[in-house]
Amino acid sequence: MIKELAGKIALVTGGSRGIGLSIAKELALAGATIVVVARNEEGALKAATTLEGRGHKGFACDVGDRNSVDQLADKVFQEMGVIQILVNNAGIAKDNIFIRMTEDQWDDVLNVNLKGAFNMTRVLARKMMKTKDGVILNISSVVGLTGNAGQVNYSASKAGLIGFTKSLAKELASRNIRCNAITPGFIQSDMTEGLPESVTNALSSRIPLGCFGKTDDVAGLARFLAGPYARYITGQVISVDGGMSM
Repeated sequence: MIKELAGKIALVTGGSRGIGLSIAKELALAGATIVVVARNEEGALKAATTLEGRGHKGFACDVGDRNSVDQLADKVFQEMGVIQILVNNAGIAKDNIFIRMTEDQWDDVLNVNLKGAFNMTRVLARKMMKTKDGVILNISSVVGLTGNAGQVNYSASKAGLIGFTKSLAKELASRNIRCNAITPGFIQSDMTEGLPESVTNALSSRIPLGCFGKTDDVAGLARFLAGPYARYITGQVISVDGGMSM
């Protein structure tokens, strides 16, 4: 198998489970050394041990907290070196209809999903700019394109990531740093496993391909966008949603 990311170091936030873990595994298969970041250090360390290859590490970090991100960056630069690939995947959902949504529910979701990407990119992009070598992937969501009732905060945060991606791509292109966004649709994960069959069937009926996606579907695209075959792709928003957003 081609190891097109050999010699690269990739940092994946929210990398201990779900889509983040699948992306970490796929980038490791491509030869990259992975820094798994999660709120829980035990989960991050455990995830790092499941990856193919050697040298992978796990770190705890609250991406929404600037001091926590700064401390993480210091550790990573000291122990791993410069990061060439950043995957901003960390995200939370606190759903509620808008009229009942609390300020804390709004702030918490925007803080992790959008400000977290800002915090992490801010510290890592500086090094990428100096070396003129970098890829930034932001994991948005189909609801950032379509909206979704009961998810005003989540949809706003994911739509914000799309604008963040496009603007950042324009700013960093001259430094050979590419920035793209992936918008997953309904993906099989620990968050969807508990859904009743009636709900799953109703959701699937809204998807042209008729089924939920898998985390590997997102990870495969992330591997492509992180690698040399996507060298001329930047500022793009690519959906992995079975056709929901078309």
